[in-house]
Amino acid sequence: MNSLKTAFLLVIASSLTTTIVSAERPNILFCISDDQSYAHTGANGDTVVQTPGFDRIAREGLNFTHAFCDAPTCGPSRSAILTGQPIWRLEEAGNIHSTLPAKFTTYTELLKEAGYFVGYTGKGWSPGRLEPGGRTENPAGAEFQSKKLKPAFSQIRNTDYAGNFADFLSKKRAEDPFCFWLGTSEPHRGYELGAGKRTGKDPKKVIVPPIFPDNEIVRSDILDYLVEVEHFDSMVTRAVALLEEAGQLDNTIIVVTSDHGMPFPRAKASLYDAGSRVPLAIRWPKGISNPGRVVDEFVNLSDLAPTFLQAAGLESPKMMTAQSLLDTFANKIAKNRDAAYIAMERHDGCRQGGKGYPCRAIRTADYLYIHNFEPTRWPSGSPDPLVCARSIPYGEIDSAPTKTFMMEHRNEHGVARLAELAFGMRPAEELYDLKTDPHQMVNLAGLSRIAETQAALRKQLFDHLESTEDPRVVGGVVDWDHYPYYGKISTPGWTVDPKPKSNISNP
Repeated sequence: MNSLKTAFLLVIASSLTTTIVSAERPNILFCISDDQSYAHTGANGDTVVQTPGFDRIAREGLNFTHAFCDAPTCGPSRSAILTGQPIWRLEEAGNIHSTLPAKFTTYTELLKEAGYFVGYTGKGWSPGRLEPGGRTENPAGAEFQSKKLKPAFSQIRNTDYAGNFADFLSKKRAEDPFCFWLGTSEPHRGYELGAGKRTGKDPKKVIVPPIFPDNEIVRSDILDYLVEVEHFDSMVTRAVALLEEAGQLDNTIIVVTSDHGMPFPRAKASLYDAGSRVPLAIRWPKGISNPGRVVDEFVNLSDLAPTFLQAAGLESPKMMTAQSLLDTFANKIAKNRDAAYIAMERHDGCRQGGKGYPCRAIRTADYLYIHNFEPTRWPSGSPDPLVCARSIPYGEIDSAPTKTFMMEHRNEHGVARLAELAFGMRPAEELYDLKTDPHQMVNLAGLSRIAETQAALRKQLFDHLESTEDPRVVGGVVDWDHYPYYGKISTPGWTVDPKPKSNISNP
């Protein structure tokens, strides 16, 4: 009788323990904008843009000042976030307009298997095609897109992202933790011309980075971009309010970030800070010690996948090479946080034969070092629109008033150097001293006075690429120039060069 009673009590205890663990598992709200650089939030110093949603998460949680995307292009960046791996480990997913092979495990899949209710709204994993990778559902989760709104400006998507989050919450069982991806299409181009001015924003107050000409056209273009940043932030604010109303705010990890930098020349689709450094704020009262901190440690967005899994009490699969942030949450000294690593393969197929611009970079507190594997190719796409899938010159850069002005005035004093930086060829190695050149405009690579630093950074980068098995360094299949391109093709006859019969690696 006593043994039966003991066994019964053990079963009850086990059941209670399972219930407690389940109840303690945090919810996850992941908010990601599309094409927003680090500088453009109030918390990060911009006085024109109004971002109360981001600023609150940064104020009540952690504000990361050195967060970097894994790749400054939508699909690859999102693939890295979902899989916890750099893009050079993800085969086709290293290219935009490609696929994410099902063999690469995502944190969303593992959370769903562990009992999380998982969904997304807006832009999840995108752009590309899921079927060739063996997937039937967006890796971000089940789709919630039915709620619509009338946006203030014509180029803003009519999806009510926060309304869809409310719809998602209404369908969740009370006992289940959730993981939701709120991904806006803003501030991706296009923009309604003059939207910023019509909101009453003053062009004179715009901070124009020195990589752009400073004139009325550029200032207005930046204002239009900031309007869409604010639209994203308004959705974050509404989503946080929903959690507050539901009494779920303090047991939810809230992340606010962007997939990469602003859609302007020498920004998006480049490894410079304007393209790769992103805003990142994380709030989780139950898991973050000493909230309100500004964190200067280096973070890649791929670090979020193992972070979410560890917070949920799950082990990361061995294929995830990224590093959890829980030590940083606990205010402990984290190891291996002295650098971020960024990469690019094929962006929008704007070179002859659909070739990409393969490059890798290491970003430290003092330097940015870039290694360009194919320096004879046009980094921003060919000037010939007929070899670009998008049928535009320098097609890796989105069409925009700033880009048009720089192309049309590229031979004029005050613009010529900036246009060359944006559109011109680049050498195999680039090195920038961030103390004297924070916008990375003066390449020091090759100068004898900095040769030792250049060599040390090159070694640190290539050691990391070797340890994480980048085929461009360790050898193996290098097919990024030849993978199918699933994007819209505007140029008749445009195609990707077929894979050579003998696939030789590029060491």
